[in-house]
Amino acid sequence: MRDLIDLDLYPLDRPDSPEWLALVDGCKADLARDGMFNLPGFLRPTPLAKAVAELKPKLATEAFTHARMHNIYFRKDIPGLAADHPALTLCETINHTLCGDQLQGMIVTQIYELPKFAAFLAATMDKPVLYTMDDPLARVNTMAYNEGEALNWHFDRSEFTTTLLLQAPEQGGGFEYRTDLRTEVDPNYDGVARLLTGQDPDAKIISLSPGTLNVFRGKNTAHRVTPVIGKKDRIISVFSFYERPGVVFSPEEQIGFYGRSA
Repeated sequence: MRDLIDLDLYPLDRPDSPEWLALVDGCKADLARDGMFNLPGFLRPTPLAKAVAELKPKLATEAFTHARMHNIYFRKDIPGLAADHPALTLCETINHTLCGDQLQGMIVTQIYELPKFAAFLAATMDKPVLYTMDDPLARVNTMAYNEGEALNWHFDRSEFTTTLLLQAPEQGGGFEYRTDLRTEVDPNYDGVARLLTGQDPDAKIISLSPGTLNVFRGKNTAHRVTPVIGKKDRIISVFSFYERPGVVFSPEEQIGFYGRSA
């Protein structure tokens, strides 16, 4: 574990120690204030370089190119919402994805499968426990965004999303988000429309450094990755955890995201 994670900065190996509790409390405070927390330098420089080196050849030869036009909901229509409502404006997402079954034994999967990593995340989210996915494709993903490509506006299905940035582009590739744009009782379609037309003053954008762990509340926080500029790809891994064991996507969902089913 110490070979991968900077345990001096982030003592995940010492649950319930004063340092661990202080880290968890700080993450909780950031989540409450900003809807996210960031841990720069979470992945040590040497394994970070190794992770990028082992991923690049597979991204170049094995990745599925996920390219689709979609609205922010990834749904064709929303009951009660007119088809021409600006909240349903189409946008384009393009990335190149490696699935969990292509990442076995690699550094990103080693981190994902650390029990103390899941326990730490559960504590920051006030969850009694978090489980890794059983889905062989969706459990861990690594995405590359080439020049001009982007992950466009969307809401996540899960309450929290956990990512690890491995390589930043020369320019662009910023993480843009609008915290709590909707709630469980108020979809705020007009607010969504304002965001999509660039009229939301509360939208923020940050640029993360490689090796940063990012956790954010993606279910009601709209977010996107801005288009990459330059020849250096943006490479990021996404870890999927759930509050119940045994979670798998349907074959239809797998095909939609990965071009194949398990």
